Amino acid sequence: MTNLTQASRELFSRPADERFESLADLARHCQDLRDRSRRLKEPSSLFCPESGNDRINLRINGHAPCELNAWSFGQLCTIAGVAKETVNRLKPTTAAQVLKETLQQRADNDLDLQALLYDDQIIRAVNGEHYRRLWNIELVQMLQEFAVDFSPPQKGFNGATGLYAGQQDMFCFLIDPNGWTEIGQEAFAPGFFVWNSEVGRRTVGISTFWFQAVCANHIVWDAVEVLEVTRKHTRRVRDTLSDIRTAIEQLMAKRDERKDHFAKVVAQAMETSYGLDREGAQLQLQTARFSRPLAQRATEIATQSGRLTVWSMVNALTQLARETQFAGNRIELDQRASALLDLAV
Repeated sequence: MTNLTQASRELFSRPADERFESLADLARHCQDLRDRSRRLKEPSSLFCPESGNDRINLRINGHAPCELNAWSFGQLCTIAGVAKETVNRLKPTTAAQVLKETLQQRADNDLDLQALLYDDQIIRAVNGEHYRRLWNIELVQMLQEFAVDFSPPQKGFNGATGLYAGQQDMFCFLIDPNGWTEIGQEAFAPGFFVWNSEVGRRTVGISTFWFQAVCANHIVWDAVEVLEVTRKHTRRVRDTLSDIRTAIEQLMAKRDERKDHFAKVVAQAMETSYGLDREGAQLQLQTARFSRPLAQRATEIATQSGRLTVWSMVNALTQLARETQFAGNRIELDQRASALLDLAV
């Protein structure tokens, strides 16, 4: 088992105006943000930084100059190839000239840029020509339609529900409150995280899992079968809506199919020995094509539970999977660990 801290980080970092009580409230906010935003796509030569009111503004192809917020300013600096920290040290007139000249150099390569305007006054984002936007409202509406059994967990210590959205990104933490599966004195329920950004701050994706508890800090305790799907905001980003819907449907199908079976399998796994001793357990893992170092670490963790069982070994491998750097390797290791449960059937 492993503990998931993504929702806890959101709980501690989101101001009050980025927290929402329900998916309906979140949907209204995201729709309003979508309605008040529009895109301008022009060659970088028509993106003209200029100073005004003691700050840097951006005029795009003759439109009235718009303010840059902290995020879009950083993006513009990155596209121009100058350090944001350096530009911040300059006077607005000098900074605007630096950005104008460096952007002009990029214009020699016929680079198109996309600006996302809010109320035609503030630039929310400046993205390259290959960026493809997925609106938060599209994702929330999909959740409202296909995740009807899921709702936010109990409120965190500061009153936050697990539903967040701001100018830069959104994050949803949802669980199935009726999906609990009793296993002896333990219980598991399905849940997931969903996230997105309309401005390029983060990927779009979903992480599904089964868990035992959620505390007031919104740490998800003792999670198993953690599976993650992510996609960058490139040409096929809209396929993610289908990917996320499929992940939710699979989670619900597994809940329905396994509500009774899962309890029986895990109960058996808790009683089924894995190897005669530590050396036997390591050898059995290596025979199952787990690497020797991984087999040694997993056996050490599993031994701490008191008994070398199929269940303790699955938990140990799941914990090690969460420490793996690459998502593809994490998913593969999670799947191989879950396959050990077949030994208890």
